Amino acid sequence: MKTIIVDETTEKRFRRRSIIAFIIFFTCVGAAWISWKWLYNQPLDNSIRGGIQKPLRKVLDMNMNVYSGLYSTQHLVKEYPKSMAAPKARVNGNVGMDEDLFDTATWKLTVIRAAGDTLLLTLNDLKKLHKIDVVHNFKCIEGWSQITWWSGVRFSEFAEKYKLTKECQMKFASLVTPDEEYYVGIDMPSMMHPQTILCFELNGKPLPMNQGYPLRLIIPVKYGVKNIKRIGTISFHNDRPADYWAEKGYDYYTGL
Repeated sequence: MKTIIVDETTEKRFRRRSIIAFIIFFTCVGAAWISWKWLYNQPLDNSIRGGIQKPLRKVLDMNMNVYSGLYSTQHLVKEYPKSMAAPKARVNGNVGMDEDLFDTATWKLTVIRAAGDTLLLTLNDLKKLHKIDVVHNFKCIEGWSQITWWSGVRFSEFAEKYKLTKECQMKFASLVTPDEEYYVGIDMPSMMHPQTILCFELNGKPLPMNQGYPLRLIIPVKYGVKNIKRIGTISFHNDRPADYWAEKGYDYYTGL
């Protein structure tokens, strides 16, 4: 008789706990669904074209404030010997790289200093500056990384050479492909980082077409989406300029 009583008590406890567990589970599912519906119906953030819901953008902006607060030009990305660089660099994306719409013979880098004040520079103009190598672990938001060897000129030295001191006191730089299909906005401290280069060589040779010939950005403190290929125009702004992936809901800062 005692054994039967114990079994019945245990069964009642099990049934009660199961009911409680189901109630908690369906309550959580319901709360998650209500929260998703609430978030989905929130107005879009208008500070970025395209944009995402305001609460999500606020979280991303908070992350940006934290990362930018920790940023220092004294913090260098780890570099590697050239012998460790991949013989064939992986390509991350092809937006803005339509070769049918690009004439290599007429390309010039357009640098907009102010309204009516524009620099037009050739690749040879850039090559007159001191060339440096950057061999780092290129990281893509798709989840892969690869040690790659890039060569070019420091953006900070480029800015000094072409008297862009006033422009570089603004908060952001905008870089756009010649066809205007791809564009990034980058905070100025990251642009002025000593490892940020205007790059024209990969593995000691001119950039391949699919890697942004004739000129691309290599900015090791950012994920690959900010390393824009085939730069056509550079301009400077105090408000956040347009950014291709930020408009699709990604983090604007995109720092490492």
